[in-house]
Amino acid sequence: MSNKHGNLSINSDNIFPIIKKWLYSDHDIFYRELISNGCDAITKLKKLDLIGEYELPDDYEAKIQIIVNPEEKTLKFIDNGLGMTADEVEEYINQIAFSGATDFLEKYKDKASEEQIIGHFGLGFYSAFMVADAVHIDTLSYQKGATAVHWECDGGTEFDLSDGTRTEVGTEITLFLNEDCVEFSNEYRAREVIEKYCSFMPTPIFLSKANAETEYETIPADEVTEKDTVIENLVEEAKYEEKENEDGTKEQVEISPRQEKAKIIKRPVPLNDTNPLWAKHPNDCSDEEYKTFYRKVFMDYKEPLFWIHLNMDYPFNLKGILYFPKINMEYESIEGTIKLYNNQVFIADNIKEVIPEFLLLLKGVIDCPDLPLNVSRSALQNDGFVKKISDYITKKVADKLSGMCKTDRENYEKYWDDINPFIKFGCIKDEKFCERMMDYVLFKDIDEKYTTMKEYLGPDGEETQEEPKEEPEQSVENADGEPVEEEKEAPKTTIYYVTDEVQQSQYINLFREQKMNAVILKHNIDNPFISHLEMKNEKVKFQRIDADVTDSMKEEASEEELKAETDALTELFRKALNNEKLEVKVEKLKNEKVSSMVTLSEENRRMQEMMKMYNMYGMDSNAFGTSTTLILNANNALVKYLFEHPESDHANMICEQLYDLAMISHQPLAPEAMTRFVTRSNEIMMLLTK
Repeated sequence: MSNKHGNLSINSDNIFPIIKKWLYSDHDIFYRELISNGCDAITKLKKLDLIGEYELPDDYEAKIQIIVNPEEKTLKFIDNGLGMTADEVEEYINQIAFSGATDFLEKYKDKASEEQIIGHFGLGFYSAFMVADAVHIDTLSYQKGATAVHWECDGGTEFDLSDGTRTEVGTEITLFLNEDCVEFSNEYRAREVIEKYCSFMPTPIFLSKANAETEYETIPADEVTEKDTVIENLVEEAKYEEKENEDGTKEQVEISPRQEKAKIIKRPVPLNDTNPLWAKHPNDCSDEEYKTFYRKVFMDYKEPLFWIHLNMDYPFNLKGILYFPKINMEYESIEGTIKLYNNQVFIADNIKEVIPEFLLLLKGVIDCPDLPLNVSRSALQNDGFVKKISDYITKKVADKLSGMCKTDRENYEKYWDDINPFIKFGCIKDEKFCERMMDYVLFKDIDEKYTTMKEYLGPDGEETQEEPKEEPEQSVENADGEPVEEEKEAPKTTIYYVTDEVQQSQYINLFREQKMNAVILKHNIDNPFISHLEMKNEKVKFQRIDADVTDSMKEEASEEELKAETDALTELFRKALNNEKLEVKVEKLKNEKVSSMVTLSEENRRMQEMMKMYNMYGMDSNAFGTSTTLILNANNALVKYLFEHPESDHANMICEQLYDLAMISHQPLAPEAMTRFVTRSNEIMMLLTK
């Protein structure tokens, strides 16, 4: 072949700046592209051997070699795949937009399987120019009588093509790195990037440093193979230790036998695992393998709770493992990592088009060779097929969780506190997931028993404990003054809940006294989740345990009976607390020991929480009604004393103390209020000493 100088067949002269700046988001991605190309070339050569178009040598070992040379600022990528002829270099390299995969599949479509083979060369190759001032290719095709080819380009639109000197079938690409990117010729940086993108590629990948000192290792002589270079044969003599017998005599006991060993040039170790766990059948994987894989991939040394192994061949090919991690809610964000692969080639973390949003809280790997990728393999074309994959993953997760609840309830309950944020978030975000999981959402009650909503409400869908009384009917008239029949709202079953067992302990004790129950909902996700449940189930409403005093806790008494006490105590407390808007309500509680409580309506609290969520602190909370109501127990001795002795020297102090005690059971006191409470408590104790 005569030497050839020519122009690359491209649409404009500015393709390289575009490649360098826009085509790939991360500069280190060129490693992935060039190694992937090598893997593809090897896959093709094996395929040709399989279908009888080529015969591989008996000692053939597929491998990718990367050689870094920090002194010369070069990088070499060497594969022993099918190589290229001069015509193929013209076709695949000089005509940038052409993809070799399409041509290869078309040529062998009747013999090759339908698995996706990404083009040996195409735009992926040109990612090299993101980091290199010049690129050389030396290649020798597998075809009989092929001539080696040398190609070089300095990053412009011109190339040189000539006969090469390569003697082995395959391709060697040399990158002459630009000054900004010499870091990639550092051995440790190279290892880091290869492990990021190529940890599970199907061909062994070896990294070495040019001109590095030879490393050696010593192995048992009987483990030496033909491929090993033996430097020296060694003998390790047997080792003995003196041992004293029971009768006092001593003898020499062999503790390690004589061993023949060999000093050899250190065997190269691939950086990747060519047969990752997700590619195996679930029946062939042990629990320990799943845990080891989790530790290795996610660097998380806390054991996962459990996992789901996805293994699907039809209607699309998808494999993967999703782990439910154990999270310390107090100190960690619940942010997971789901790594997406295409034929064992890493694409990206957390691609929400493929992974349902709520599952991004998990950790896992998903490999889908059928995914439609754009030119850089870094972003997905958003089409219906991708949605089907997302739906399938959602279904498999729901099947696993519901199956566990049905067949392994004990473990499901054990995991519930850790996994419920995932499930509740999923129910809010994904309608189908919600439908599948609604009967398997658990609620932990104040006795730490777990129940589903159906179990909690009972067979008739109504909770056995008392519900709040219905408001008296109000007659409605039309414009002519005629009575109109108003649609009655269906009665609702109230599920009481607790957000802080310590803070709300007084209310919990009152519930227990009346044989009433409540569920514990203390995660951030619970507030939007119960709103979602109420929307899905119109017969149910959630109310925090301190939203009101239920009728079962009170003795029957009309408002008229308590009017005098209510008026007098309202005036007394407003004056003592210097708060003219304070809402006071006097009730006859069955438990005489309870002096005061604070209630906040469910609607009011949810509105306040929404204000906090959206940083609406500047808004007037009174725009949504009175914040809290102070409940005073007419049966309590202190309250009786205040009613009977409003002019007492200690009345103001008792009012302030009762109010703060009620607030402490409802929510934490502000710093200034807490300081006053402590000081006042000391003063009260001093009165006892007089």
